[in-house]
Parts: sequence; C-alpha cells; structure tokens
Amino acid sequence: MNPLVGYEPGTSPLHRVPAGVKLVAMFALAVLVVLLGSPLWLGVICVLVVLGYFVAGIPARRALRQLRAIVVLVVVVFAVQWWLLDPVTAAVVCLRIAAALGAANLFTATTRIEDLVSTVERAAGPLRRFGARPERIGLLAGLTLQAVAALSGIAGEVREAARARGADRSPTAFVVPFLVRTLRHADELGEALAARGEGD
Repeated sequence: MNPLVGYEPGTSPLHRVPAGVKLVAMFALAVLVVLLGSPLWLGVICVLVVLGYFVAGIPARRALRQLRAIVVLVVVVFAVQWWLLDPVTAAVVCLRIAAALGAANLFTATTRIEDLVSTVERAAGPLRRFGARPERIGLLAGLTLQAVAALSGIAGEVREAARARGADRSPTAFVVPFLVRTLRHADELGEALAARGEGD
C-alpha cells in the first residue's frame, strides 16, 4: 500500500489527540513547508515527522513500506528538478514532498475515519445557514481518505502482480490493470452511494 494507507489501531499519544487538532496541525505543517525555503529546516521537519512514527508506535514494516514509496517519488522529482533548475531547489522541493506525505501518512495512521467525518461535520455546521449540508461535507472527507487508501492499495497489488509476472519494468503492465481496477472501484463506490440514497 503506497503511499497513504488506513488507520493503524493504537493507544499512543498521537492516537489520543482529537482528530480536529491533528487535522489543523497537518494543514499548518503543509503551509509551513511551502513557506520554508531552507533545506536545513525542511530536513528538521522531516526528522520530526519520522519521530512521530516512533511515538505513534507504527510497525516498522509498514513505516518502511511507506518510506520506500515516498523515496521512489522523491528520487524521480529530484532528478527532474535538478535537470530543470538546480540541486538546492530540487532538494527543497523533495523535502517539502517528503514532509507533507509523511505527515499525511501519520495522520491517516493515527486517525479513525469516523472521527474525521464527525469532526468535519461539526466544523461545517455553521455553513448550514448558507444551504450546505455538513453531513455531506463530512461524507466527502471520509470518502476522500478512503479513496486515497483504496487507490494506494490497488497500486501496490498491481505492482506486486506485475513483479510476479516478471513485467515490473513495463509501464503498460501497471497502467492498464490499475486503470481497470480503479474504474471498477469507482463504479462500486457509486452503486454503494446510490443504495444509501445519496444524490447525484
């Protein structure tokens, strides 16, 4: 599963932090890494995110699987940025990506979807007077988180299947099955929502 996966049950301090607080902290960190332009400070943030995994008690196997996915992405981005710009800019961009993805992984690993949905619904409550439906907004947040995890899982399974066939270096062997399974997942999700009586 790459790079975002689902909830990892636990009783760590990070698990006990309310979902709303973690959500605000994640957005604040995302803003911070965009504003920072120093590789040193971005590196410090990446180290703090890694320490967060230890505090949360995330199993090493899962953490390494996520790290491997992030490293692959970072290496590709770094090569392109270095070629187009310069190594310092490339390092800054890659550290931003690593920090943001690492924090997002940590958030999903320590936050139940139900808690996130209820938090978003409460936060969107005042929008009801403008015609918005907080329960729909909460559902959207939960579906987004689940969709990212589901698509990440599909990507991992397709990659493993291609590797088992000896076709792990073929883009077609990954892209075609991934698109087919993604479309099938979207159809199933649409049918499930229709069965619940959700709108178009």
